[in-house]
Amino acid sequence: MRIFDAHFHIIDFNFPIIENQGYTPPSYIVADYQKDTVNLQIAGGAIVSGSFQGFDQAYLLKALKQLGPTFCGVTQLPNTVTDDEIVHLHNNGVRALRFNIKRGGSEDLSQLDTFARRVYDLVGWHSELYIDAKELPKIASTIEALPAISIDHLGLSEEGIPHLLKLVDKGIRVKATGFGRVELDVQHALQAIYHVNPDALMFGTDLPSTRAKRPFNNADVELIQQLFDQQAADKILYENALQWYFQR
Repeated sequence: MRIFDAHFHIIDFNFPIIENQGYTPPSYIVADYQKDTVNLQIAGGAIVSGSFQGFDQAYLLKALKQLGPTFCGVTQLPNTVTDDEIVHLHNNGVRALRFNIKRGGSEDLSQLDTFARRVYDLVGWHSELYIDAKELPKIASTIEALPAISIDHLGLSEEGIPHLLKLVDKGIRVKATGFGRVELDVQHALQAIYHVNPDALMFGTDLPSTRAKRPFNNADVELIQQLFDQQAADKILYENALQWYFQR
């Protein structure tokens, strides 16, 4: 079954790497990613900037050139970035802005409303939030009013699921990623989100699974295939993310 890998990281020490909360990630270049996914039918994907990469764009542009036009980038930027730089990144394959609330390294959440609207109006990017869903009520009204938002890693916590589902009902998308890092019932979360909005879930490997208790393995894909019929699994593994990143 074809997969659009909606969330993975490339870690190239030829470019700046910033220690984050005492953690430095391992090297994980494009060749490593291709080796780890050789048995999966990866038809495209989204390279996501991590907290340890700050606002560096050079590594991302290099990786996008290596992987080709079916892949795109999700980057972190300061709100002081110029429109010209945003357009330049868009023209080179970047398709989303990330706010890393959980780990830092990105622009502050106080800039979410204005910055998310700015990149959407300028180049059509959505914004992605790495946040524990139990924190969502504090910003729910802001998120609901924004044109395009997704939440990483199933919202991370069981406590956050009810808050996440309320936003899914409003059109918020959710990354079905990081099954080995979340503190929730993955099966229940997947089924609940799909029930509310079949277009919401977007699968990703989360490779190389930095700081996760358990790294990605092929059983994560098999779980989706077991829980859903073929049409629904294809939406989660491929169609939803392809539409979100390239056809919206």
